[in-house]
Amino acid sequence: MMLLVRVPSRIYNSCSQPHTRPGGFAMLKLYGFSVSNYYNMVKLALLEKGLPFEEVPFYAGQTPEAFAVSPRGKVPVLGVKQGFINETSVILEYLEQTQEGPALLPADPFARAQVLALCREIELYIELPARACFAEAFFGMAVPEAIKEKSRAELLLGVGTLGRHGKFAPYVAGESFTLADLYFMYSLNLACGVGEKLFGLDLLEPLPKAKALLARLNGMPNAQKVEADRQAAMPAFMAMIAAKK
Repeated sequence: MMLLVRVPSRIYNSCSQPHTRPGGFAMLKLYGFSVSNYYNMVKLALLEKGLPFEEVPFYAGQTPEAFAVSPRGKVPVLGVKQGFINETSVILEYLEQTQEGPALLPADPFARAQVLALCREIELYIELPARACFAEAFFGMAVPEAIKEKSRAELLLGVGTLGRHGKFAPYVAGESFTLADLYFMYSLNLACGVGEKLFGLDLLEPLPKAKALLARLNGMPNAQKVEADRQAAMPAFMAMIAAKK
C-alpha cells in the first residue's frame, strides 16, 4: 500500500508570491509524482498552456490523508481555490474551460468530440492493456501468461483502432496539438516498451506517421523537461517498489 509522502514542492513559472497568481488568485497545484504517465499528461498540458502551477509531489494510497485529496487515493489531482479535482480527463477539460493559453481542444463540437474519442480510445484500448503488463516489463515482477496473452491481443486491436481513427496530419487529430497527443505520447511510450520487451513487437511499425509523431512529441522542449523530472524521480520510485516485493 502506498502511503502519502510529501517532499518539497516546486513552482513552474513562479510569480511574485509562491502560492498566488497575479491578481490574487490561488495558484494551481498539481498533486502526484513524476513517474506517473497520467500525472505527466496534466503537467505537460500546464506547461504547454503556459500556466503557473505548483507541484505538490506525493504517492497517494488508501489512507485517510490521501482520501482527503483524492476520493480513490489515486493521482493526479489538481488543487484549485475551491478544492480538489481528480481524474485526468476531468482535470484536462477543466483547464480548457477555465484557463488561458493555447487551446488543446477544438472549439467546433464535432472536432472536439473526435479528439475526446481518440483520448478515450487510446486510454481504454492501448494504455490499459499495456498497464496490465507494467509489473513485468518495467519492474521485474512476473505477470501470468494468460494476462500477457490477453494484453498482446488487445494492444494489437488498440493500435488498429488508432490507425483507423488517428489522422497524424501531423498530430493525432489533425493539424493542431491537442489532448489526444498527450494521451498518445504518455500511453504509447509505455505500450511500445511493453510490446518490445514482452512480445518482441514494434507496435507502431504499421503506422509510420504515428511513430514519427511520437519521436517529434518526445522532442518538444516541455516534454523533455517532464522527462528529465521523471528520470530524476525514478531511482526513489524503484527503491520504493523494491521495498514492497
